[in-house]
Amino acid sequence: MRAIVYETNGDASVLRLVDRPVPEPGPGEVLVRVAVSGVNPTDWKARRAAPPPAGWQTPGQDGAGVVEAVGAGVDRNLIGERVWLWEAAWQRPWGTAAEYAVVPVRQAVPLGDASFDVGAALGIPFLTAHRCLTAGEMMPGKLHPGALADHTVLVQGGAGAVGNAAIQLARWADATVVATVSSAEKANLAAAAGASFVVNYREQDVVEEVRKIAPDGVHTIVEVSAARNAAADVQLLRPGGAVCVYADDGGDGGGGGGGGGGEVTLPIRPLMAPNARWQFVLVYTAPAVAKAQAVADVAAAVAQGGVRVGEAAGLPLHHHSLAATAAAHQAVENSVVGKVLVTTTE
Repeated sequence: MRAIVYETNGDASVLRLVDRPVPEPGPGEVLVRVAVSGVNPTDWKARRAAPPPAGWQTPGQDGAGVVEAVGAGVDRNLIGERVWLWEAAWQRPWGTAAEYAVVPVRQAVPLGDASFDVGAALGIPFLTAHRCLTAGEMMPGKLHPGALADHTVLVQGGAGAVGNAAIQLARWADATVVATVSSAEKANLAAAAGASFVVNYREQDVVEEVRKIAPDGVHTIVEVSAARNAAADVQLLRPGGAVCVYADDGGDGGGGGGGGGGEVTLPIRPLMAPNARWQFVLVYTAPAVAKAQAVADVAAAVAQGGVRVGEAAGLPLHHHSLAATAAAHQAVENSVVGKVLVTTTE
């Protein structure tokens, strides 16, 4: 099979297209013929951070394709199933930037009739968004239509991949969603994703505008840049509300190696009085029960048509060939707006 690998850390030039034997699934694993691989900030951050522990690494946590073989103990009826993959390369060398990937069976989720582009866009962004929408004390542990019917959610950075996922999931669960953006173009994307209200923070006072919409404050804030937005967040939480922080630099999160070490300063008493919560989110180390619920809920949202991709869904797609994976990584590192996908077949 053809696969992208890197053997040392560095910029995108360390990525190489090579021929490798097709891996065989072990007990509890499935072999997936990958159709589309999703690229996330975590991919370039991990690639830059350190040499791969196994001596080589195929990047790509997210993807979608068809199950071609199963290991011992796995139902053979899964062969031929269209699936989406999550955390394929987390502490494993076989990522999705290849024609085949091996993952534990629980990390291959039925995709149904949804497109492979949708499947490859789920993983990190949607599981992160789910955690942000369910970690607060006033938030439900499970998302479904109606679960957030009486809730107001503020998504800081509504045009990013996690921001888009948070808007889509929150609207599927019937929340009122306010999204902040930095331009008219991004405002259009956040509105296309389903945001109920959009605030341009470069031209409008975020606290003033959100308070018009939610006079009592918001239930939870999905936060991409805590250091920049902390002062506003403190003023916008209702009693018992939560700020869920998934990135430290204003980039679109994803975590997983590398990155900065942003700091945020919080006023104690203004947060004590409302019993506010600041919840930090890294998808890889999220509690197992919460992650399992996230996978189930995201799968349900997809099955019910609650998840879309493309310009009309506020998430422009940028397709690259497997041979052009380095360019795909560079696009994400350059903060391209939308979702970068690698198509593994020519």
